Amino acid sequence: MGRWKPPAPDASPYITPAGFEALQAELNELWPRRRDVVTALSAAAAEGDRSENAEYIYRKKELAGLDRRIRYLQKRLPLLKVVREAPKGDAIYFGAQVELCDDTGKVHRYRIVGPDETDARSSAISMDSPLARALLAKHVGDEVAVGSGDQTRTVTVLSIRYQRPE
Repeated sequence: MGRWKPPAPDASPYITPAGFEALQAELNELWPRRRDVVTALSAAAAEGDRSENAEYIYRKKELAGLDRRIRYLQKRLPLLKVVREAPKGDAIYFGAQVELCDDTGKVHRYRIVGPDETDARSSAISMDSPLARALLAKHVGDEVAVGSGDQTRTVTVLSIRYQRPE
């Protein structure tokens, strides 16, 4: 029996204007970097025996990584839908900055963004994550049960804010 796993569901196509600009800038920066790697690769290839040439092997792997990222960005960017307006109302939706209190009394702050701009350091979580899915359409004061693995924890929504576009 094989180890076949069903393909992952498609990621949500939503992104903030700042996230879209960051991905576009990344793509624009990758092309000059790729040109430099190709130059270094051809110089390493000219040194002779490629099977024992560490520089050549390293540059081939680096080029493959750059090409993979460029290909991904070129396919993903046209599919993205930039969300420029904050939703009306007082519920949690895409772009919300939420403050939650867990059952131990600890306060957590998250920003719900698209899967292409998640960042653990700034507490930006994907709208496809279990926590964000559980929070969608909830209001201040609602208690939400969030399942992670085999345990479930309860969080209470303390506040909801939206960053207004400039």
